[in-house]
Amino acid sequence: MDLNRATLIGRLTRDPEMRTTNTGQNVVSFAIATGRTWKDQNGVKQERTEFHNCVAWGKLADIIQQYLTKGKQVFVEGRIETRSWDGQDGVKKYRTEIVLDNLIMLGSGQGNSGNVPASGGVPLPTPPPAAPVSDDEIKVEDIPF
Repeated sequence: MDLNRATLIGRLTRDPEMRTTNTGQNVVSFAIATGRTWKDQNGVKQERTEFHNCVAWGKLADIIQQYLTKGKQVFVEGRIETRSWDGQDGVKKYRTEIVLDNLIMLGSGQGNSGNVPASGGVPLPTPPPAAPVSDDEIKVEDIPF
């Protein structure tokens, strides 16, 4: 049995970019940053940040485009895929992405969100802001998280 699963908590490094395929399906792409700190063998604090490319399709893409912006903290789940293409210079290019199945909005942007229960534990998802609903907009009750 094989398992291809990625689970991350990080912050958006840029606003999501929405595109529409030739078949009319929406796809959104963005990157999140995850950080790690540790002390090396000399006791000096070290930090490292990793950047992860994320892609979402369909209704999840619509939700991400509507509610997320640079700096927002998110929990994402999905599978890792690497795609390739030939660049304009004739060199084969590769991009590894996390194709999202699930996303939970955390916090309220930069800094401490105050969205962690007083007893500690896992941060609670932030409900999306209330907005007027029209036929073209996504209804809050349609959001899968």
